[in-house]
Amino acid sequence: MSKVYFAGLSSSTKEDNLLQRIKRLFKYAGEGVSYDDGLVAVKLHFGEMGIDTYMRPVRVRPIVEAVKEAGGKPFLGDSNTLYRGSRGDAVDHHITAARNGWLMPAVDAPVIIADGLHGHEFYTQKIEGKHFEEVKIGAAFYQADGIVGVTHFKGHGMTGFGGTLKNLGMGCASRAGKLMMHYNVKPEVDIKECIGCGKCAIWCPADAIEVENYASIDQQRCIGCGECRIVCPEGAIKVKDSSTNYELQEKVAEYAHGSLKGKYDKSLFYNFVMDVTPECDCPPWRKGPMVPDIGVIASRDPVAIDQAAFDLVKNAEGEQEAGVDKFCAAHDVDGTVQLKHAEKMGMGERNYELIDISKD
Repeated sequence: MSKVYFAGLSSSTKEDNLLQRIKRLFKYAGEGVSYDDGLVAVKLHFGEMGIDTYMRPVRVRPIVEAVKEAGGKPFLGDSNTLYRGSRGDAVDHHITAARNGWLMPAVDAPVIIADGLHGHEFYTQKIEGKHFEEVKIGAAFYQADGIVGVTHFKGHGMTGFGGTLKNLGMGCASRAGKLMMHYNVKPEVDIKECIGCGKCAIWCPADAIEVENYASIDQQRCIGCGECRIVCPEGAIKVKDSSTNYELQEKVAEYAHGSLKGKYDKSLFYNFVMDVTPECDCPPWRKGPMVPDIGVIASRDPVAIDQAAFDLVKNAEGEQEAGVDKFCAAHDVDGTVQLKHAEKMGMGERNYELIDISKD
C-alpha cells in the first residue's frame, strides 16, 4: 500500500506554518531520494494570464529549497500550450510566468520552457501503452535527472479532474504530443484561410505537404504528427477531434508514464488540494471553489496521490454533500478512468495509507 503524506492548513507558530509543513512533506515522501548534483524539473503550471488560482510561488519556494538540500539543481518547468492563450510560445510563456510571480529570488530557481521557442523541442520516449508506442516529451523534462510534480488539484472539463497525472501527462508533452492526445490526427487545409507561407511544408517530417497557391497534404504520406497544424500562423490546418473523454484520460496517463520513464526513483509529487475550482487554470477566468481548502499531500506514487486527492474532495462537504463525486457532478465525466489505466500500466496503486504529518 502506497504512502501519501498529508499536511493540514491550520497552524499557530512560525516553526509549524504551512511553508514549513510543505518542506517537511518532502522529508517524509522523499525519504532516500538523492539527486547527486543532477538537474531536477519542478513541473508547474504557471497560470494563464488573468487566472488567480494557479500555484502560488511562495508555496513552491520550500520545495525548491528541499530539492537543493537533496543535492539537486532545480528549475521551474512547463511546456507550451496547444491552444492560443498567453503561453503558446516560449516568449509569451516567460512573460506570463514573470507577471504571475515566477521570478527569482521569490522562487530561487530559473524558469525553463521545456519544449523550446515554438514547442518543437522534444524527445521521443518508447512506451508500451494501449494507445501509444512512443510519446513526445518536452526536451528539458526528458533531459532532467528527476521530476518533482507540483500540482494544483482541481476540476477539468475533459478529464473530470486534473491532478498529478494530468500535470505530468499533458504538461510534459510537447505541443505535437498534446495534439496526439487530443486528436486522431489527419489534418486538412482550409484553403480559404491558408496564405501559402510554406511553414507547414518546412516542418513536415514526412515531406507530405506541397505549397503552390495554398498548402495541400498527401494523406497517404502523412504520419499524423501534427506539426503542420502547430506551426500554421493562420490556423488554416484543421484536425477532427475523435477522442472520447475516457480515451483522452488513458492517453494522458500514458504520457505521464513516458515523462517519468527512467526517473521514477528520483521523482516526487505534490497535490495542493486548495482552490478546488471546477475548471483548470488555463482559461483567463475562474469559478468559485467546489469545497473549502483541505490541505497539501505528497507521495512517491503518482496514482495514489491523485486517488487520495480525489477522495479528500469527494468526502468533503461542498457544493454537493460528502460522498458525492463532485467532479462527475460538474462535468459528467468519470475522472477515475485515468487512475485505473495508470494502475494497469504499473505506475502505482490506488490503495494508499494517508499519514498526517501536521502535528509532527
